[in-house]
Amino acid sequence: MDLVPDLGSLRESFEDEFAASSSDEAALLALKSKYFGPSGVVTGILRGLGKIAPELRKEAGQKANAVRGDLGARLDAALLDLGEKKRAAELVANKLDLTLPGRRSRPRGAIHPVNRVIAELNLVFKRLGFDVANGPEVELDWYNFEALNFPPDHPARDMQDTFFVKGPSGDPKAALLRTHTSPVQVRAMKALGAPIRIISPGRVYRCDSDATHSPMFHQIEGLWVDEGVSIAHLKGVLTEFLGAFFGKREVRFRPSFFPFVEPGVEVDMQCVFCNGSGCRLCKQTGWMEIMGAGMVHPNVLEAAGIDSEKYTGFAFGLGVDRVAMLRYGVDDLAHLFKSDVRFLEQL
Repeated sequence: MDLVPDLGSLRESFEDEFAASSSDEAALLALKSKYFGPSGVVTGILRGLGKIAPELRKEAGQKANAVRGDLGARLDAALLDLGEKKRAAELVANKLDLTLPGRRSRPRGAIHPVNRVIAELNLVFKRLGFDVANGPEVELDWYNFEALNFPPDHPARDMQDTFFVKGPSGDPKAALLRTHTSPVQVRAMKALGAPIRIISPGRVYRCDSDATHSPMFHQIEGLWVDEGVSIAHLKGVLTEFLGAFFGKREVRFRPSFFPFVEPGVEVDMQCVFCNGSGCRLCKQTGWMEIMGAGMVHPNVLEAAGIDSEKYTGFAFGLGVDRVAMLRYGVDDLAHLFKSDVRFLEQL
């Protein structure tokens, strides 16, 4: 069997088809399959070598392999060349300016302004020697009102102020959404006794909603109970705190009433916007009310199992969201809870 004529005609037919397909990648791939695929022409010739005479097999095999190598190399080179041209065209079409700054694939998150203020408040009070205590947001009436010296007919027990979960107002076993974080102080005093020095940040709930009030808001309250604690300690701690957080400014204390303290005070500080000269936000007074405070009522100490004859203490509380509004110049409390990325990015 003489394979030379077959290989010669094979080259001629390949050359004709290759010339017609050299600029088309799909056509070249089809041509490669036709000649070198499992049922390809060259593949069939190589498989037929075993049928020829042994003395002719070596020479025929060398010629067939030479044809396979030559034609295969030309196909691979043509495909590689087309691939490089295609890639070069893509680079020109999608030209990049490598001098431009990189672009983030997605916006980066940040700490919410309210959480940031809570962290800063916690840090200031920790430096003043206070520990952080936490408690449940769904609370019993006894911890939220009874133990804090709220009489059964106090207005704060009314449904318009408090979200009751079950039971009537005034029932010690009634469950409610806590209206302040003071129940944490009662629980801490019952668990740890005296002396004790804690702050209790957290969410609280009241039936109220306008530009400066929200049904859910944040408070941080503090408590210091020990032998010999006086109102002088209260004034010193709160003055130091306000100076550390808002900067050096005047502070004043006005008499006020809260059921769980006696005496009670409202704490004002020099306006952070006008520095005491008078503006719209401080109603031209130069002062801003910042928190309520007072000496812990003996009834509260006794309810928590602490001897009021031996120990005294003071407590205070302020709204974290109000502090955040002052810190960042926000005029509507709702902005802090809408999760509007356009607003939050400014802070």
